[in-house]
Amino acid sequence: MVGFLGEAYLWVKALHIIAVIAWMAGMLYLPRLYVYHSESEPHSIQSETFKVMERRLLRYITNPAMIVTWAAGLALAFNVDAWSEPWFHAKLTFLVGMQVTHAAYARWRRQFAVDQNRHSPRFYRMMNEVPTVLMIGIVIFAIVRPF
Repeated sequence: MVGFLGEAYLWVKALHIIAVIAWMAGMLYLPRLYVYHSESEPHSIQSETFKVMERRLLRYITNPAMIVTWAAGLALAFNVDAWSEPWFHAKLTFLVGMQVTHAAYARWRRQFAVDQNRHSPRFYRMMNEVPTVLMIGIVIFAIVRPF
């Protein structure tokens, strides 16, 4: 695929895959921290430790990885003119779902930061599965391109 990226295409693709892996790592680990955090007493040493872990994971790994994923992915999409392909629209739908999930995780982190958690450990266990389901859809539409 030459496009406007030229010889950099494979490097951008590699960067995209690396960023996706890092983003998914954060998306899978963050709700797990929320499960444990929701089981701890507010203002406890354990709760304060979870606050630091959650903030750092989101700020230094998950958010930057999400930004790089979107930037590299959009560059790749423009490079191969994916916008006219039905598989790409399906993939983009799942990506928007991942972005909405990411935003929800960030909102819950802010709630935990001020000891205002509103959800049970069971809720966070269920929400831990959402990125996996979305990732499966994204990968299938990106690789198999069923339509």
